[in-house]
Amino acid sequence: MDKQWLGTPPREKLLQGGAGALTDAELLAIFLRTGCKGVHVMTLAEQLIAEFGSLYQLMTAEKKAFSRIDGVGTAKYAQLNAVAELARRFFTCSEALEKSVIGTPTDMLNYLYSALAHREREIFMVIFFDNQHRVIEASEMFSGTLNSVEVHPREIVRQALKRNAAALALAHNHPSGIAQPSRADRDVTQQVILACQLLNIRVLDHIVIGRGEYVSFAERGWLS
Repeated sequence: MDKQWLGTPPREKLLQGGAGALTDAELLAIFLRTGCKGVHVMTLAEQLIAEFGSLYQLMTAEKKAFSRIDGVGTAKYAQLNAVAELARRFFTCSEALEKSVIGTPTDMLNYLYSALAHREREIFMVIFFDNQHRVIEASEMFSGTLNSVEVHPREIVRQALKRNAAALALAHNHPSGIAQPSRADRDVTQQVILACQLLNIRVLDHIVIGRGEYVSFAERGWLS
């Protein structure tokens, strides 16, 4: 822990050092605002993260999971659920895309986690870029089942042409939480690459999103 902030309340720490200076528990404490009977809000925040295993697991937990924790009722659940939904809407709103919120690899991952990690079915998304790799649009093109989604490369190319896109990135989620791509994932990626090559459209990446993990085809050298 940074000794500079020892004893500083989370809200004061945020105002002085910025949100990035706060721990997960401190950020959570600000949203919770109050603790419960006999438990300080910071202690409650730390206990919640420890109970669920991680901030991600806490923010995506179902309502019934909170009923097992003493002193944490529907009000706290509603607060956390609202915060998680607000974050998802921020990353998926059109204004955010226009401002190139997903203009860097880290931003891309943050966006995809927010948009896909919580989904109960496989969703196949395509992000379209102009010739300067600025985002044109992020589109959820195909929706599937718990463990599969049917993808049509020809439709991806058609939509790329419609948007005058020079490049695109593919992404989909694995509701199981395990991001390891299947053989079908690799096959459909190659089909999209071949279809796009005919029209000089670059495929920049295919990212598979799990729960707290991801696999990037570009990082693994699987796009050639």
